[in-house]
Formats: sequence, C-alpha cells, structure tokens
Amino acid sequence: MTKQTRLPRTTPEAQGLSSQAVIAFLDAVRERNLELHSFMLLRRGEVAAEGWWAPYRPEYPHMLFSLSKSFTSTAIGFAAAEGLLSVNDSVIGFFPDDVPEQVSENLAAMQIRHLLMMGTGHAADVTGSVQKDDHWVRAFLAEPVEYAPGTHFAYNSAATYMLSAILQRVTGQSLLAFLEPRLFVPLGMSEAAWETCPRGIAVGGWGLSVTTEDIAKFGQLYLQRGEWAGRQILPRAWVDEATSFHIDNDDGRANDWTQGYGYQFWRCRHGAYRGDGAFGQFCVVMPEQEAVLAVTSGLGDMQAVLDVVWAELLPALSDAEAIDPNESVQAELAERLAALRIDAPQGEASSPNESQLEGCVFRLESNELQLDTIALRFSAQGAELVIGNDRVGDQTARLGRGAWQSSRIRIDGIKQGAEQRAEGSFSWKDGSTLDIRLLLAETPFTYALALRQDGRELELQISANVAWEAGRVLTIRGRTAALH
Repeated sequence: MTKQTRLPRTTPEAQGLSSQAVIAFLDAVRERNLELHSFMLLRRGEVAAEGWWAPYRPEYPHMLFSLSKSFTSTAIGFAAAEGLLSVNDSVIGFFPDDVPEQVSENLAAMQIRHLLMMGTGHAADVTGSVQKDDHWVRAFLAEPVEYAPGTHFAYNSAATYMLSAILQRVTGQSLLAFLEPRLFVPLGMSEAAWETCPRGIAVGGWGLSVTTEDIAKFGQLYLQRGEWAGRQILPRAWVDEATSFHIDNDDGRANDWTQGYGYQFWRCRHGAYRGDGAFGQFCVVMPEQEAVLAVTSGLGDMQAVLDVVWAELLPALSDAEAIDPNESVQAELAERLAALRIDAPQGEASSPNESQLEGCVFRLESNELQLDTIALRFSAQGAELVIGNDRVGDQTARLGRGAWQSSRIRIDGIKQGAEQRAEGSFSWKDGSTLDIRLLLAETPFTYALALRQDGRELELQISANVAWEAGRVLTIRGRTAALH
C-alpha cells in the first residue's frame, strides 16, 4: 500500500505566473463551454493553481482512458533498465505458443519499440478486432501486418496491450503490481486500479484510474527527467527517448495530434509533450516553461482544451522566479476556484405525476444497455432510482431535487462493473417529463434520462455528455410490471 503524499502548494505569483492568467484560463473554459472536471498546474515542482468542478473532488480517482498508455510505457522503461527486456526484442519471441502457423516477414520484424511508437505495421487500429477474441495476444498476432514495422503510424491500443502482456510474461507480475514499488510508492501516489482482459492481463492502453494529483506527479517525474526527491528512479535516458519524436503522424492538420509520436507520448506544439486520454484526460509537460498541467474532463473536443492552454497559460509562464502579487486578484482567483461546479439541471421541483410513478416497476424491452427494470421512489428530500440488471443486480441511486445526492452503484460495462461513486439529481420538465442526471464522479460520463409515463407505458430516453457515438439518444420503452 502506498503512503500518499501531497505536492507542495504555492501561489501563482510565487512561481512567476499571474493569478489573472489563471482567471483568464477559467474564463476561456467557461466561454467555450468546456466541461473540465479538474486541473492542476505545477510550476517548478509546486502546485501554482488547482481546481475541481464539484461534485468532483481531489480524492476521487478518474478514468484515464489512453493516458494509461504513458504509464505502460514507463513500466517498459523500468523493465529495460533492469535488464528484463530490450526495446529491440522481437514481439513473437515472447509468445512462441501463440503465433500463427504462417509468420509473415513483417510480423517477424515487429519489436517492442514498434509497439511503443505505434508503428507496428498494421494499416489501422486492430483493437476492436482483437477484443472479439478471449485470447487477445493470439488475436493480435493473427492480424495482418501490412507495412514494415516502424514505417507507418497507426494509433493502436492493442499494441499497448501487448506491452502489458510482455511485461507480465517476463516478470510474472501484473502491470500495476510491477509499477507499485517502482512508481507509485516513490511518488506517494494513491491506490490505483487497472482494468484487465478476459485472461486477467492489464489492458495497458486504457483502464487505469488515478487522481488528478497522481497525474501531476507523473508529469513532474518526466519533467525532472526521472528524478524524484533527489533520487533517479527512472533512467534519464529513458525519459529522453520516450518523449522524443519517433514516428511521423502528420496527416495535414495543424493541431496537436500531428506533431509526431514517441513511446506512448504525443509530441505537442510549443516544444511540449503529453499523455492524453479520450474525453479530455491530459498530462501536459512543458519543459521550456518548467511546468506540468494535469486535466480531467468530460468533453469531445480535446484540441479545444489545448488551444486554451496555449492561448491563456503558456504565454503567462514568465521566466521570472516570482512576480509581485495583486492581493485583490488573488482573492478573486481563490473565490473563483472555490465556486467551480457542475450544476444539477434546474426545472420544476415536483409534479403531480410523481404519485403516478410512485410504486411502479417498469419492465423494459430488450436493449443494448441490458437494463431490465426501472422504478422510482419519491420523498420530500428527493428520490431513489432503482435500476434492475440481471448481471449486476438491482442498483439504487439517490437523486436530489435540483441538487446532487451521492450514492454508490454498479453500471455494467463501465470500469468492469465495479462499484463507483454516482451523483444524482432530478427535476420536472413541464410537469410531465422527469429529467434525471447521473454523474459518475470517477469517470467522464454524465447520463441524462428522460422519463415520460402514459398510463402503464413508459418511454425512457438515455443520452450522455460524451460517447463514442456523439449525440446519440437511446430510446427504450417499458410497461408496468408490478405495483408495490
């Protein structure tokens, strides 16, 4: 178990950054309607500014999605430093029993470094195809390799999974167990969790959940080129190699996804580099400015976040050791940070229709979410939403009237059905449609449920703030199954 430690705190001005610049950053986030959940800005090893949009909190872990890849790369760096493997090792050499009958020349040439740089030689991401098989290693090795490894960039989460599988093969440990004494303990990180494949191997390319401060510490370790508390825990040469340009990914767009790719790190504009994950999870390292920015979010336009960083924060990171503070501006910033929140939807607090819904259990038609039943119980303070699912059992989420209420629930398909924090609220639209929000506070996801009853019939519409299919609304119908 790791002993958590906090990074030192300071004021923006003490690190050569004006509080006004942080306010401008927050203003830009609001004006562009960017749903950030947290941010932490480090300058010269100290936290210069930080904020959480309630009900997100500093102690909550957050799903990293592909930001997990940078942690997997770091594990390979440790393993290489200990002589357990080399980036020049052949991939098929680790899995002699899982290779196809006919090994192509390109597959035979694939090395660990090609997995790291997303240059496996696959024409496109093979992750979806690999996940259809219970044996992901075997499925990966069976995929056609169209290009000579190292010559073609294709972002490929299955390649990162193979790094995790190789590490477990050579160490006998899971990715997380291997990193615990080498990374999490020295940096004083929180307890972490990592999703696994059907065979129990950490998925590597996604699935890690840690706190915002853990992300910031990770970035600071890289900014310090592997040194922490006066000790070189990760070789400097690995940090330099992992964050360097290894393969061209320019597709003609002038953005931060076309600046080249390292070993599971993206090169950025302005001399920076980063790890990032879907829906706005970021660890941005700015060596020239001696700064690290950690961000968690729930948004679709990830470039918009970086654009705001480059426009508002980057120019304000001056060379000065410190600048004179403006106490009134500092007080304004403190007030703004304390007031950050994601509002619960506001509508009518109650409706006569509550009495019609009370006590009804609706059996839902077959649906892709595998929701079987839904029921509501109302009180003066709020309500309870009871969702029936044969795989994880009945789950009860508390809902506030126009305000968030906390509970812990399991949602099938998210974080492998693990229990997680949920913030719930409801209000009424026109007295007839019940508007429910479920904010999963350890993920980017907030679900909107619109319920409309017509006698014994129910129409349920479900959408999310972010999804792989943006803007999709799922409609499910149901019918009263029983009365309490």
